[in-house]
Amino acid sequence: MTTFSPEVNAPDGRDDRALFMHLDPVVRLNDDQFYELCRLNRNLRIERAAGGGMSIMPPAGGETSRRNAEIARQLGNWARRTRTGSSFDSSCGFVLPNGAVRSPDASWVLRERLDALTDEQRSRFLPLCPDFVVELRSPTDDLAALHDKMREYVDNWGEARLADRSSRPGSPSSTVPVSRSSVCTSPRASQPNRCWRASA
Repeated sequence: MTTFSPEVNAPDGRDDRALFMHLDPVVRLNDDQFYELCRLNRNLRIERAAGGGMSIMPPAGGETSRRNAEIARQLGNWARRTRTGSSFDSSCGFVLPNGAVRSPDASWVLRERLDALTDEQRSRFLPLCPDFVVELRSPTDDLAALHDKMREYVDNWGEARLADRSSRPGSPSSTVPVSRSSVCTSPRASQPNRCWRASA
């Protein structure tokens, strides 16, 4: 069965909903097969849900892309300054412990966790949940679906922030932390959450 995210169109009338395809139990792709599928379709942004279904997202609009680049730049600058880990943009895939493959808008991984990976593991989708994740809500994103995705990062031992902007033109961005409690208890995940704040 193929479904779309809730019906929302871009301001220019384009249909910017993500396409979700249910595959299980008809087709089950292992990590290698899913990686090759993504390589064959480089022009598509594809994520895999924990249950095996796939989401195919359209390219971002200009304003969302600009804000994504700014958030990734700020996180990259923070990572370079602190030298505690590495940052990644939205083109990096992560295989989470629950089997999902996600590509957050910006993410950070502690250096020790990256150093523990083999060269082959680092050349493919990284087999771990990022320590810190930022997702930027675009005008067409379904808020409930984004909250589910943020909760998935937290459930897989990441720390997450949702960057959102109110519907009023020109209003400032806000970041909303998503964590197990109001106080971060994971020492590896707490560093960017305490020290870095996005403004895009």
